Amino acid sequence: MKRILLLFLGSLCAVSVVTAQTATPQWRPSYHFTAPKNWLNDPNGPIFINGVYHLYYQHNPFENKWGHMSWGHATSTDLLRWKHLPVAIPEIETPDTTTWIFSGSIVADAKNTSGFGKDGKAPLVAIYTADQPKQKKETQALAYSNDGGTTFTQFKGNPVIDLGLKDFRDPNVFWHEPTGKWVMAVALPAAHKIQFYSSGDLKKWDLLSEFGPQGYTRHVWECPFIVPLPVDGNPGKIKWLMMVSSGGERHPAFMQYFVGDFDGKTFKSDTPDKTILTVDHGDTFYAAIPYRLPDRHTLIGWLMPGKGETFPWRGQMSIPRDLGLVTTADGIRLVQRPAQLVTAALERLPAEKKFISKSFTIGKEKLLSKTGKFEENCWWLEVEFDVSKAGRQGVRLAADPEKKTFIEAGYDPGKKQLYVDCRTAEKDRKEPQNLFQVADLKAKNGKIKLRVLFDRSSLEVFGNDGEAVISTLVYPQANARQLWLFSDAGSGATASLKLFDMTGI
Repeated sequence: MKRILLLFLGSLCAVSVVTAQTATPQWRPSYHFTAPKNWLNDPNGPIFINGVYHLYYQHNPFENKWGHMSWGHATSTDLLRWKHLPVAIPEIETPDTTTWIFSGSIVADAKNTSGFGKDGKAPLVAIYTADQPKQKKETQALAYSNDGGTTFTQFKGNPVIDLGLKDFRDPNVFWHEPTGKWVMAVALPAAHKIQFYSSGDLKKWDLLSEFGPQGYTRHVWECPFIVPLPVDGNPGKIKWLMMVSSGGERHPAFMQYFVGDFDGKTFKSDTPDKTILTVDHGDTFYAAIPYRLPDRHTLIGWLMPGKGETFPWRGQMSIPRDLGLVTTADGIRLVQRPAQLVTAALERLPAEKKFISKSFTIGKEKLLSKTGKFEENCWWLEVEFDVSKAGRQGVRLAADPEKKTFIEAGYDPGKKQLYVDCRTAEKDRKEPQNLFQVADLKAKNGKIKLRVLFDRSSLEVFGNDGEAVISTLVYPQANARQLWLFSDAGSGATASLKLFDMTGI
């Protein structure tokens, strides 16, 4: 996306300056997706077909920094283990111009409405933003595949939507059964608007409506999507969830969401105009879009690397998250939980990779890692604390043996906040305002559930089954590998605990 060029060539990251050339395997994730080498950003075209999850992504095939935007490609059957495939849609070079393949989506054209299919098979159609940096122009374009998504052919009639604008991007397309049309959500970034278009053949598009400005408007809007979700699991009560990525003053990774109704033409938000609903309260989760599955929508996002330099790769994806809507005292709100497919795989891990206790004594603190077990900064922890007494509780991770540096993820019952504290460990790699990150969260019956996913450099913390999430990136020193539980609530503190060793996934 063009926004990445603006953000990362700015003061926050300065990717055009010297980039790391020393290998950093200690920070390479085990169960979060990375490209084999070189730069990665936005997920594109996530689609599930014939039992296989396809992930396409913004990729520079030549360098470990942003540029030469193309679509990388990988596949998986469990959203944990990935098979890397060749670049699916490369940048286009002609004597007159360069076209970079910016973000977009893929649909399975089951009825062959586009006419791109052959031999009676449904084609896959990619709808993406064609960015022409020399012309300072963005349009929407098509490419299609008849080999299951491995290679794509550019549509000779491109572009399919051209407004003559510098910033006009990120088409997200789905089939709307009630109207029998394809629907596209696409961003007018500077105007803080999402446009909706419809088409019968993916080639000719008609403008339906616009949404916005609303909510957070102090930075551009991009990477929109809209999906229907049952409220409280009730299929008779459907609301539509729309997400928009925006960046912001505190950090360049910020996403907001709206809840409302969509009739195939217009989205009407139930969210008050000035209310800002935050998807993730950390400083790294961005540009997320979902797999549209038969029984759920599973979100995957880019974990923006910020100042962290890694080599020979840079950038990673979040853990896939199942989306839901629940009724709260404040209205209908988003919940995000690690995907069911992923959590089911945890239970199948061998016994030596699991530690489970229904009543684990913490005291003031308890060391969980030891030689040969849970000491590789690559684990998944699920813990429930009794927070009816005063005092913070949580985990200290990436701690050095003297505990002079560590990262703390926990809950503060006095402030009713989930938090991630990186102040002792990440001063050189984070903006000062992002060293301590919080999300409001209320206890349930005096209890707080935490899911803490630490994968060598990525940290995702889910509070109370995904009512609040904080995601960030950290870069521990070589000897900082200890994992502790702690409690300020008294020496008799206990918790229920599940801990999984994720090395080798």
